[in-house]
Amino acid sequence: MKTEQIVTDTTTTAPSPHAPVSATATAFTVILAVSLCHGINDIMQSLLAAIYPLLKDNYHLDFWQIGLLTFTFQLTASLLQPVVGLVTDKRPMPYSLPWGMASSLVGLIVLAYAGHYWILLAGASLIGIGSAVFHPESSRIARLASGGRHGLAQSLFQVGGNAGQAVGPLLAAFIVVPFGQSSIAWFAVASLIGIVVLWKVGNWYNSVRANTARKTTAFVSPFTQRRVFWALVVLALLTFSKNAYMASLSSYYTFYTIEKFGVSVSVSQVLLFVFLGANALGILLGGPFGDRYGQKAMIWFSIVGVLPFTLALPYANLEWTIVLTIVIGLILSSAFSNIVVLAQELVPGRVGMVAGIFFGFAFGMGGIAAAALGVVADAKGIDYVYKLCSYLPLVGLLTVFLPNMRKGRQAIAH
Repeated sequence: MKTEQIVTDTTTTAPSPHAPVSATATAFTVILAVSLCHGINDIMQSLLAAIYPLLKDNYHLDFWQIGLLTFTFQLTASLLQPVVGLVTDKRPMPYSLPWGMASSLVGLIVLAYAGHYWILLAGASLIGIGSAVFHPESSRIARLASGGRHGLAQSLFQVGGNAGQAVGPLLAAFIVVPFGQSSIAWFAVASLIGIVVLWKVGNWYNSVRANTARKTTAFVSPFTQRRVFWALVVLALLTFSKNAYMASLSSYYTFYTIEKFGVSVSVSQVLLFVFLGANALGILLGGPFGDRYGQKAMIWFSIVGVLPFTLALPYANLEWTIVLTIVIGLILSSAFSNIVVLAQELVPGRVGMVAGIFFGFAFGMGGIAAAALGVVADAKGIDYVYKLCSYLPLVGLLTVFLPNMRKGRQAIAH
């Protein structure tokens, strides 16, 4: 029976032998540059979650209002990212990156001097807009500079963001908590550095594009449209399970450790840093292992493999809670780079759109989960939230329905 394959006609670039800028020679410089800026971007994002206890006291907020802050930021990012990715697939905009960073900078200033809860929501949305602009195009640049090692490039790009998320709570603990909410504005200096670096990355991208010969290429998926559609649905559900669980930790872990174990706010921030540090290490390792063993195998390991540890977490003492969250962060975080790379291979020629959809969907699901879990926490308590979320990795069993990409590549080759 003849199968219908997805064929996407798009314009791509083939390197000119006389091009002065070599993507291969500058690959790691460019990838590390966008990774650094990903870190700066996510420091700004993580500062929002890290200062929740401070904001809760300053503005007398309920848990549902904390959840709405996360929801506002993440939904803004999730709605815009696929649109940005779709537009930049057709018309790359490398200089949009510094403008996205500028939006986040303004959001920081708004958060620092907000006089009302609704102004906090405006600051959160500006940071969300900055993230929406940043992720699709910077992900494309990382892939362009990958030299074919897409998993490695995606991991290096993402680990910058995870490192930023890990450092954010420490900065909040040692700078924002002692010096107050207005000290958030000090981080505008890092944003300015990011704007300069991203402008130079934009120059590199323009130079590569200006010195390449353009040609039209047919990108063919090895699978039928129906097969690709259901595979993307499965990847979306896996992203939901991962990010919903991560939202329970990134948004409420500080409250959980304070309420259950009686630790101080500063200690809770350090514990959040430990978890997010393990998260960053997992993302760094996930891509290269995916390049070697296959994205599907790594998704199995990442999401289903974490289940015993999530089930044990609600019943652990403080010491074992620290150990378990390290293991959970290390294993579960290795999934996302492999999910993105697999999705980009399923829909070739739409790198920005796919990156935007999955980064945006991850933000959106995290935001919806944070808001919903805030309501549950108000009604049932924080401890109940962690018992409920411990079953989320069971969704990872859907990985069995994902196609074997290596066999698909071999089919295209023959």
